Amino acid sequence: MYEQTYKCGQTELKLGSATLIMGILNVTPDSFSDGGRYLDSGRAVEHALRLVEEGADLIDIGGESTRPGHQPVRAEEELSRVIPVIEAIHKAAPHIPLSIDTYKAEVARQAIQAGAHIINDVWGCKKDPQMAATAAALDCPIILMHNRQDENYTDLIEDMKKDLLESVDIALQAGVNPARILLDPGIGFAKNHSQNLQVMSALDELVHLGYPVLLATSRKRFIRTALNLPVEDVVEGTAATVAFGIAQGCQLVRVHDVAQMKRTVAMSDAMLYASPWLTRRLPAGSI
Repeated sequence: MYEQTYKCGQTELKLGSATLIMGILNVTPDSFSDGGRYLDSGRAVEHALRLVEEGADLIDIGGESTRPGHQPVRAEEELSRVIPVIEAIHKAAPHIPLSIDTYKAEVARQAIQAGAHIINDVWGCKKDPQMAATAAALDCPIILMHNRQDENYTDLIEDMKKDLLESVDIALQAGVNPARILLDPGIGFAKNHSQNLQVMSALDELVHLGYPVLLATSRKRFIRTALNLPVEDVVEGTAATVAFGIAQGCQLVRVHDVAQMKRTVAMSDAMLYASPWLTRRLPAGSI
């Protein structure tokens, strides 16, 4: 298992002994499952504190929906949504690690300066040409998610590996410390239903690229489609994807329903970290 410690203000996030839980805080009017609930900074702070109480290790704050068909927003609008919330959470609970969910370099820069600690880029440094240099200058961890303009793959998993390593190379060329890089397979992004299921079955191949992997499947359409259920009824489906991802080596999970996923993660970790089977599943030198 990849062992890494990230300094986040007053707190450290440690990989290698337990799966980390990233709680989702959308300060958007149009996110697919919770849009509009936490636009007020007071309610956003309350929700962040509740997620931490339920077991979140860090909070991911997003000011622009990335659901299919979303309307992009200007950086100024995104900043007006996220900066007051980041500042309020940082003031109320400076021990809580925060990540900023953005593909815009200027939003990332101001968010880190306001109290966030990690950049979560859904375009893997490929949308904003300044993002990689910004992450390097800030010397903060950055999550590089797999994304592309279409679903046209020659070989899905091999193409994904290539795409992700291109993002890694962009970051490294800009001066990002390799120890600050994490990957996200981008479930639900530029992938249809069957492709999302195929990626889930091959997560261990992405783990073997050599960087910690964050899995973000919470309430996503491929779960709702597989179960033929509405978004409010897929907690168990999300839990199945979380447990399955952890078994393949994913070390962080991004979720809405923290209390339920905390129990899922705890049971998965109890089995995974207690077993010598772990040493047979992971790359040489990774534990």
